[in-house]
Amino acid sequence: MKPTRHKFTILKQVVERIPGYLVSKLSKKHGVDKRCRSISPWSHVVSLVYTQLSHALSLNDVCDSLHNHESALSSLRGATAPSRNGLSHANRNRNADMAEELFWSVLSDLQKEHPTFGYGRKYRGIPRRFKRLINVVDSTTISLVSNCIDWAKHRRQKAAAKCHMMLDLHTFLPRFAVVKSAKSHDAKVAKSLCSGIKAGEIVVFDKAYVDFTHLHELHDRNVFWVTRAKDNMSYRVKKRNKCKGRILRDVLVRLDGQQSKEKFSENFRLIEAVVVVNKKDTIMTFITNNMDWSANSVCDLYKARWGVEVFFKQLKQTLQLADFLGHNENAVRWQVWTALLTYILLRFIAFLGKWKGSFARLFTTIRGVLWSRFDLFRLLKSYGTAEGRKRMHARPEQLYFPGLEQFFMGQHAYV
Repeated sequence: MKPTRHKFTILKQVVERIPGYLVSKLSKKHGVDKRCRSISPWSHVVSLVYTQLSHALSLNDVCDSLHNHESALSSLRGATAPSRNGLSHANRNRNADMAEELFWSVLSDLQKEHPTFGYGRKYRGIPRRFKRLINVVDSTTISLVSNCIDWAKHRRQKAAAKCHMMLDLHTFLPRFAVVKSAKSHDAKVAKSLCSGIKAGEIVVFDKAYVDFTHLHELHDRNVFWVTRAKDNMSYRVKKRNKCKGRILRDVLVRLDGQQSKEKFSENFRLIEAVVVVNKKDTIMTFITNNMDWSANSVCDLYKARWGVEVFFKQLKQTLQLADFLGHNENAVRWQVWTALLTYILLRFIAFLGKWKGSFARLFTTIRGVLWSRFDLFRLLKSYGTAEGRKRMHARPEQLYFPGLEQFFMGQHAYV
């Protein structure tokens, strides 16, 4: 079935999900409008979103394509195609804080417009018995070119940026994110990542984020946390609980080190269990401040942390976070934040269109027809194998030669 024709391009139908007033408002707030000569703030945002949707590899790739479709581009609230130097200058000099605030503002607007946005696609690995909000904190490394990106060098011959993320597993949408050089230690970012977590919520993170001062602050705020214990953690056992199955130890402990005792003076639980990693049994040690959950529930919660890895996989393998249009920190931040912006725009379109396929399939469906004038939601229902093929039903009579099916399927079948 062919998709229905539409008077606007697919690109326009995607990009105009960004509220019209936001870009001009934020450009004034961050002083971007004062630096606009050859390319407007709106044209800049459209160009970078197009970079993500088209998987453009370079500045020339973006600018040439937009120039070839100038008439269609002008229908996007008067957007214009930038020159190569103009786009490069905008990425390098315009405050990337605008892109960050634009992302959070658009996400907030979409959630206000549709409060159920995201809840239909929650991570399947969430333990069903948990009704509380589960947040997962982790980071992903974005590889960069070391010989021309000095600000991001963290090893002798390597450069990278890190995107630290707090993900809501129930909506599979980010709640907080920080983009920094990979030189910064994860534990130093943990406090800012978890600042918005409310009492009664759960946060799960890897042992790289373990900082007992921060864990004590979360405990005082009545936030439940689950993480892994570091190998060199010194503690004394206060109480032992009964164990069974793959739970080796479930004990109440208190830190024993001189400095660590001052940072976290309360008791907490330590659980040692046998878990399956890469189809092999591995012993892992978890710690938590919750005294009521079963030991298996604590293990299942930490296992749900894999949801953020799935999110990063969707982001890095689908959107354009491999080839960067600029080398300085500001340009990289612009591209990372517009990648996150593009992600939530596509997720919102999938939500409205009741898309049942994968995110990668959604992306490739839209990328192939960006300049076509189709109805976007009709396209999602009719394009390729999106609707799914009808299942073939077996017909026993097809197994026999003509004229013999009556003999085998009729009155002589059971003779």
